[in-house]
Amino acid sequence: MGAQNRDRTGVRNKDRTGGTTAGPEQLIAEARKAFFVMFALLAVVWLVQLANYADHYALSRDYAVVSGDVGTLPDILVAPLLHWSWAHIESNSGPLFVFGFLAAYRGVVRFLGLTLLIALSSGVVVWFFERDDVATVGASGLIFGYFGYVVVRGLFDRHLIDTLVGIVMGASFAYLLTVAVPGTPGVSWLGHLGGLLGGLAGAWLFRDRHTRTATGDATGPTTAGTARTTAGTTPRTPAGSPRADLYKELDDLGLL
Repeated sequence: MGAQNRDRTGVRNKDRTGGTTAGPEQLIAEARKAFFVMFALLAVVWLVQLANYADHYALSRDYAVVSGDVGTLPDILVAPLLHWSWAHIESNSGPLFVFGFLAAYRGVVRFLGLTLLIALSSGVVVWFFERDDVATVGASGLIFGYFGYVVVRGLFDRHLIDTLVGIVMGASFAYLLTVAVPGTPGVSWLGHLGGLLGGLAGAWLFRDRHTRTATGDATGPTTAGTARTTAGTTPRTPAGSPRADLYKELDDLGLL
C-alpha cells in the first residue's frame, strides 16, 4: 500500500523493492496535511470541552465508556474527544498534537484508519476489563496508540528516518509507559494499554507492503551520470541528470 507520486518528469517513482515510494515533494505535502488535520482535531476537542464545561460535564457523564454496559459501546468512538476537567485536556493536548502529527505525516488516509483502530482497541479493553463503577473518557488512549505506532513504524516499513524518529521518541518519552501499568490513581491504565496495543498493531497492519522483484542492471549499457535501476523499474530522474546518483543513494538509505 505504498504511496505513489510522480516526479518532475511525470514518471511514477518506484523504490528498490519494486514498490512505489513518496518523493520529497509529496512528503512535504503530506506533512502539511498532517499539521492541519491535527490542528483541526485539537480544535474539535477544545470546542467539545467548552460545551462540556458549560453543561457541567454532562457530556462526559453521558458518553463515557463503562465496563459491561452494552449501551456505552457506541461511545467508544466519542469518549476520546471528552475530558473531565481543564487540567485533563491541557495535559493531553500537547502529546496528542505531537504524536498525532508524527503518526500522520506519512499519509493522512492511513492515519485516519490508524485512529479508528486505536480508539476501538482502547475502548474495547476498557469495556471488557475496567471496573463497572468507573466511567472512562479522554484522548490519552489515542496518545499512547500514536506513541506506539511512531516508535515501531520505521522497523516495519524499513525506513531509516522513521526508525530514527521512533528511537528518539521512545527514548524521550519512555516514562509514559509507567501509566500504562496498574497503580496510578485516577488514571485509566487499561485505556492507555489498549491504545498502545492498537498503535503497535496498526504499525503492522498499515505498513508499506512492497513487492520484491529480481534486481539487476537495466538492459543496455549505462553511461556516466545515469542511475542504475532494478529490473522493470523506471529511473527516478532523467538519464544524464546530475541528481540521479544522489537520489539513488538517498533511496537506498530509506531517506526518500
